[in-house]
Amino acid sequence: MFEFSSISQYHAQLKDGTASCREAVEYFLKKIYGSKHLNAFIEVYADEALKKAEELDKRRNSGHSIHSLHGVVIGLKDIIAYKGHRLTAASKILDGFTSIYSATITEKLLQEEAIIIGDCNCDEFAMGSTNENSAYGKVLNAKDETRIPGGSSGGSAVAVQAGLCMVSLGSDTGGSVRQPADFCGIVGLKPTYGRISRHGLIAYASSFDQIGIFGNNIADVATVLERIAGADDFDATVSQNKVDSYSAELRYDQSKKYRFAYFDEALNHSSLDPEIAGAIKKTIVGLKNSGHTVEPVRFEYLDYIVPAYYVLTTAEASSNLSRFDGVRYGYRTGHTTSDLVDFYKLTRSEGFGKEVKRRIMLGTFVLSTGYYDAYFSKAQQVRQLLVSKTNDIFSNYDFILMPTSPAPAFRIGEKMDDPIAMYLADIFTVMANLVGCPAISLPLYKHSTGLPFGLQVMAKNFNEVSLLQASQKLMQSKPLEV
Repeated sequence: MFEFSSISQYHAQLKDGTASCREAVEYFLKKIYGSKHLNAFIEVYADEALKKAEELDKRRNSGHSIHSLHGVVIGLKDIIAYKGHRLTAASKILDGFTSIYSATITEKLLQEEAIIIGDCNCDEFAMGSTNENSAYGKVLNAKDETRIPGGSSGGSAVAVQAGLCMVSLGSDTGGSVRQPADFCGIVGLKPTYGRISRHGLIAYASSFDQIGIFGNNIADVATVLERIAGADDFDATVSQNKVDSYSAELRYDQSKKYRFAYFDEALNHSSLDPEIAGAIKKTIVGLKNSGHTVEPVRFEYLDYIVPAYYVLTTAEASSNLSRFDGVRYGYRTGHTTSDLVDFYKLTRSEGFGKEVKRRIMLGTFVLSTGYYDAYFSKAQQVRQLLVSKTNDIFSNYDFILMPTSPAPAFRIGEKMDDPIAMYLADIFTVMANLVGCPAISLPLYKHSTGLPFGLQVMAKNFNEVSLLQASQKLMQSKPLEV
């Protein structure tokens, strides 16, 4: 019977003939259909995936060499374009819309012979931390179905957590890959801003958004990153920096000693669950005993991070989502009106969900005359202070250790009536998006409730090689867990 543990193990099976791409797709389709209640997928491309698998099997069996992602079964978050397939951002406003082109990363996956098995559920327009803000209903955490899986990329996280695909892609604007990875007990990487092209990614906040990767191990995440990163003529913000051989580099520097920084302000923050704080402090002791340097660094801006983040992201969202008006595509109000402004109001009021409307209104407010300088300009100044402070830290240290979330996965509906509490739960993840640095959540621990939680590690910009190497070490040091 087919089983999956890693891409390298899967490729070894394909080469020795003990597995086939079709067997893999059939295996995952069976699991998807048996886990429909989790609501991880919006649409499953069953016939297309099986056809692609058969083509790949024929190609491989005829002696052709295989690509790095040959036959790898992948789920895409429903904000990543795939030509000829439905693309809705889990929103009623895009009901019935079919993408007319593919995102750059989708093209790269297909060129590397990956099999895209379906599009994953998410918070509407990637706005949320629970995956309860979807027009297609909430996603359930496979570890405990009374709990949220995290968001906004909750469907992508559960797809990997529940073994419904090999790896999946999400997007991370303020922790939307790392936080659900933390809640689901898997690996979640947000690369450096600009490391991966955003062409074909529906924008939430353009200066924050970055496509991220979910996987069960560091090697798989590194392999996917290596193949989807790089320059792109369609994205003016993407980096021209050379793409490293991330998967190969994992084998080197296993004896290297690193310099880690951590913030006392974070580990002793009033919002942090004592068990999470204790587990990370225990890891710090373990790292020191292994010869690494681990030191506290004063970080006086922690309580300013979330306000600055929400001022800036909602402002950008207000601008980005102005294009959804019901005229050219997507949902259109059924009410008859001869006034264009009323038509826009009706369409957008009916088409957008509550959380999206809240953020559009907040963004419009902070950009309005009389409030721009008081809010938006001040938040930009805070962002610059954070960039400067973070650069100073990385001039002396290789990594920053942080919790990923203040608490393990909370119960469905627990925070839906308190948006402020929901926003404050992002306190440890939004920093990496404000400064643009790469960050990863590693599933190292288990809470007394039986729920998983992780350790977040941040590195300086475009230092994914070292980040993945250190992550590999930490994953191999699971005796450090509580």
